[in-house]
Amino acid sequence: MKTLLVLGAGTAGTMIANKLRRRLDDHEWQIRVVDQDDQHHYQPGYLFIPFGGYLRADVVRTRHDCLVAGVELVVGEVDRVDVREDRVLLQDGRELGYDYLVIASGTTPRPDQTPGMLGREWRRSIFDFYTLEGAEALAEALAGFDHGRLVVHITEMPIKCPVAPLEFAFLAESWLREKGVRDAVELVFVTPLDGAFTKPIASAQLGSMLDERKIHLETDFMVERIDDEHKMLVSYDGREVPFDLLVTVPLNMGADFVARSGLGDELNYVPVDKHTLLSVEHDTIFAVGDANNIPASKAGSVAHFSVEIFVDNFLERVSGKPMTGSFDGHANCFVESGDDKALLIDFNYDTEPLTGKYPLPYVGPMSLLKETRANHLGKLAFRHIYWNVLLPGRPVPLPAHMSMAGKNTPKKEA
Repeated sequence: MKTLLVLGAGTAGTMIANKLRRRLDDHEWQIRVVDQDDQHHYQPGYLFIPFGGYLRADVVRTRHDCLVAGVELVVGEVDRVDVREDRVLLQDGRELGYDYLVIASGTTPRPDQTPGMLGREWRRSIFDFYTLEGAEALAEALAGFDHGRLVVHITEMPIKCPVAPLEFAFLAESWLREKGVRDAVELVFVTPLDGAFTKPIASAQLGSMLDERKIHLETDFMVERIDDEHKMLVSYDGREVPFDLLVTVPLNMGADFVARSGLGDELNYVPVDKHTLLSVEHDTIFAVGDANNIPASKAGSVAHFSVEIFVDNFLERVSGKPMTGSFDGHANCFVESGDDKALLIDFNYDTEPLTGKYPLPYVGPMSLLKETRANHLGKLAFRHIYWNVLLPGRPVPLPAHMSMAGKNTPKKEA
């Protein structure tokens, strides 16, 4: 019997295991998934916790409940991958062999990588919301915050869900207005990018939205350290950004076992072919979701769309056929903008976000690059779709490849 071993039971790893369990003969293939615990987190839900929108029970389920029958969950921490022997060594001494390996270990915030971030102000005036514990701690801090300087900060790209920091800034502005304290709070958005976002058209739109809400945009800011004594971000070029409350997105890095195994780049992401997700060095290893180095957004939609391509490619490969599928970097992201509205952006490797309708061309019901209530309701509805359709590996009626139908380039102002 052959073994498919999946390292990571997050979004991509769970989808792959569930989809392939239905399509691989269970008399010929064993599917094992390894993760360090039995808790699956709906990570997009972290964004709403600081504002009282979700609780822990809304975003956590057991991994066992998320995997279909016939998939074995192995709870344990990976020490390293022995590529010569086709085996994975766990930290407790267990060894797991494989015929094919899928690395789906994601990306993780690393506040330890920025001097001063994990100092005495951590979880006192410096918070993250990319972890459940951080989002819950931030909820407590925001409840008592009614004046001062609130800074939203990105350490370095790439990061998981790159629009989430903007969403947080927009939601915070709306929330402060609802509390009646907006005029007493100065809001600042600090980014290492030269604009609000990575894609020019979307960056211009999102930058205008920051300006409309009187959120100051500080660009090209590469943080060197955090001066926790004086509550200040300090950049390599000497700029200083003071704060009373700092909401930061720490450096994101892939799993440490990737580095120990000699499989990763400087940020522990696995180099792969960006169209097939096959390792550039090992022909039995794939890396999916946030664990690889493809030049695409590290968003849940990328995991979803790329897994659709991967599954068919994998079945072709194990049948001795050439892989015919090609992932185009397709991503779409809801951007919560406050006041029960949101934008939706849809893009890929080669095409930046454009205006139009989604998912049906010219019909929608959701609008691209436009704030609407329908987009907001779509984002809220996604949690149900995630738990009940996406993770179980059921068909989702959305094309894996980006479609240009119904899209148009915004007209430039004269």
